[in-house]
Amino acid sequence: MSKYIFVTGGVVSSVGKGITVAATGALLRSRGVSVSVVKLDPYFNVDPGTISPYQHGEVFVTQDGAETDLDLGHYERFIGVDLGAEANATSGGIYSRVLAKERAGEFHGSTIRVVPHVTDEIKQSFVKVSEESGADVVVVEIGGTVGDIEGRPFLEAIRQMRQEIGRDNVLYVHVTFLPYLAATRELKTKPTQHSVNELRSLGVQPDIIVCRSDYPIPDSIKGKVSLFCDVAREAVIALPTVSNIYEVPLVLENEGLGRLVVNMLRIKAQDADLTRWQDLVDRIRSCREPVNIALVGKYVELKDTYLSVREALQHAVLFHNRDINLSWVHSEDLERGHAEELLRSAQGIVVPGGFGVRGIEGMVKAAAYARESRIPYLGLCLGLHVMVIEFARHVFGTPDVNSTEFDSDTAYPVIDFLPGQQTITQKGGTMRLGAYPCRVVPGTKAARAYGCDIVYERHRHRYEFNNAFRGALEEAGLIASGQSPSGDMVEIVELREHPWMVSCQFHPEFRSRPQCPHPLFRDFIGAAKETLVEGSQASLPIP
Repeated sequence: MSKYIFVTGGVVSSVGKGITVAATGALLRSRGVSVSVVKLDPYFNVDPGTISPYQHGEVFVTQDGAETDLDLGHYERFIGVDLGAEANATSGGIYSRVLAKERAGEFHGSTIRVVPHVTDEIKQSFVKVSEESGADVVVVEIGGTVGDIEGRPFLEAIRQMRQEIGRDNVLYVHVTFLPYLAATRELKTKPTQHSVNELRSLGVQPDIIVCRSDYPIPDSIKGKVSLFCDVAREAVIALPTVSNIYEVPLVLENEGLGRLVVNMLRIKAQDADLTRWQDLVDRIRSCREPVNIALVGKYVELKDTYLSVREALQHAVLFHNRDINLSWVHSEDLERGHAEELLRSAQGIVVPGGFGVRGIEGMVKAAAYARESRIPYLGLCLGLHVMVIEFARHVFGTPDVNSTEFDSDTAYPVIDFLPGQQTITQKGGTMRLGAYPCRVVPGTKAARAYGCDIVYERHRHRYEFNNAFRGALEEAGLIASGQSPSGDMVEIVELREHPWMVSCQFHPEFRSRPQCPHPLFRDFIGAAKETLVEGSQASLPIP
């Protein structure tokens, strides 16, 4: 039977629970303990797939095609496991399953209530992960903040777990925030005290409190939290803001979190081996010369929308012992005619995924700038559509080329609906989702990046390259360098007469890891670092 760590958050949202959960999993893995992770989100959407990026950031797609919370990306990158649909559950999904069972008569005439029916379904969501993964420890993050009304059934469910499976098998961790008052130059613990009191009023007493702060946390503050929140002094963990999230496992280990968890849950574990994490952080700190990358998107106001893209770029520059100077360029600004001004310092351009016509012409201008200036370009999903539209307009000599997503009456629909998608009316969970095979064409830039014939990549799209235009575009210099095994679907395109202009229909960012960057991102940065732009000069060898 698995043991459970339940992680809640207090005082404010976005306090860092996801990173704390991911880092805790990394600490356990470093001790030879097998780990799986679950994110429980109290909102009533069935999944985040239909939520605006401005409200919830990135939608992270798993191997099996689930549209999940962005925290699952942190879990996969830190713990090194591929998670599935069962790793993310929401109130919407929980209540839908309860109501489906009621309609099917599975409750045999019972009056359906939050306790026990909803709470039992919540518990089943993470017990199922325990049974299927066989993990020694399942870490469960409760989304939102203690005090949110929609989160109460989840807190009740985790309260019941300690009673049902025993104190030695359940650990409660509360991640909270210590605000700093500039007027008095001190950190304040009162919000944390209130948050813990709220949690205790619901029957959950934290065993460990992780205190987040933008400032160093003195021992006197930790002692105060211990006294007023009734936790052991050594169980108050300081987690000040760090310059890079990959430092967090080392900070938490130095604070004693890994040892505490193992001892409190009575787990037989090895000594921690965090060598690879220390090496990673040392490399990040030692990287100096930056590569200038422009990320051209339509949601750049909320950078979490492109979280995995940003991390994949970080992994890639680290592979090349470089730093990154990432410019966030709003595609609508390019539509106003500022392409030269906003892109001229870029050594590489990334156009990531997205939906809808807003800002598309700005992305097309970015693709044109990359092609004409011979700047490395990496297109991701929508970025492939944009690259194909721009190149086809150039080849056919007309601005009428488009995708039917943006212009249903276009005379040159180089991007069109996937088969079967045109008649779909339901939006949630109906795209082409999850990992599909891609056959890489030998002798191409894609083949040099991957170094193998067949790869599996994660998808999230309704539209694809229209094969009716494939012959004409290939004749003009476009290469379909990645295809479905049958050859019917184009997965990767690149330009023959360009140093490095490659786009893919899938989302390679979801498979990038800190110690193992995705091949396409790795080679994109490899090409970008060799690109000279205005005001730059070639690096000189230093003896």
